[in-house]
Amino acid sequence: MKKALIGTLVGGLIIFIWQFLSWSALNIHGSEQQYTENQDIILECLGENLQEGHYFLPTVPPGTSSEDAQSLMEEVIGQPWAQVSYHKSFEADMGMNMFRGLVIDWLAVYLLIWVFMKSSELRFSPIFIGSLCVGFVGYLTIPYLNSIWFETPTWGYIVDTAVQWGLVGAWLGWWLPRE
Repeated sequence: MKKALIGTLVGGLIIFIWQFLSWSALNIHGSEQQYTENQDIILECLGENLQEGHYFLPTVPPGTSSEDAQSLMEEVIGQPWAQVSYHKSFEADMGMNMFRGLVIDWLAVYLLIWVFMKSSELRFSPIFIGSLCVGFVGYLTIPYLNSIWFETPTWGYIVDTAVQWGLVGAWLGWWLPRE
C-alpha cells in the first residue's frame, strides 16, 4: 500500500507540474487561446445575445424535425461556423481549480498503478510503455477525436500525452519494481 501511495503522490505531482508548465511557462496550448483585437466587440455582442452555456453555431432549435435539420446542414455547407463557450463572469481565483486538477492527477495515477499492481511481473519497460499507452488512449479518444469533428488544435495535447505519461511511466517503472 505504501508503494502505491508514494507512487500516486509523486506521479500526480509530475503530471500537475507538467500541466502547469505546458499551459503557462511553455505556452504549448497557445493556439487554443488566440487573441483577436475584436474581443471587446465580440464579448459585448455575446453578452447581449447569449445565456451562459456552450453553443454550436449554426444549429437547429430543440424539437426540429430531422428533415429540417438535414435542410439546414445542406444550407450551411461552405458557410462560417463556431463553437462558443460563454460565461457571464471571469473568475481569477485558481485555487479550487488547481486543487481539483491535482486530485484528478492523483486519481489517474492511482488507477494506473492499480492496473500495474495486478501484474505478476513488474518491470520498467512494460510499466513505461503501459503508461504511454494509457496516455495515448486518452488522447486519441478525447482531444484527437474532437479535432476530427470540430477542427480543434491537438498539438499541445499530443505533447502533453507523450511528456507527462512518459515521465510518469519512467517514475513508476523505476519505483514499482523496487523491493
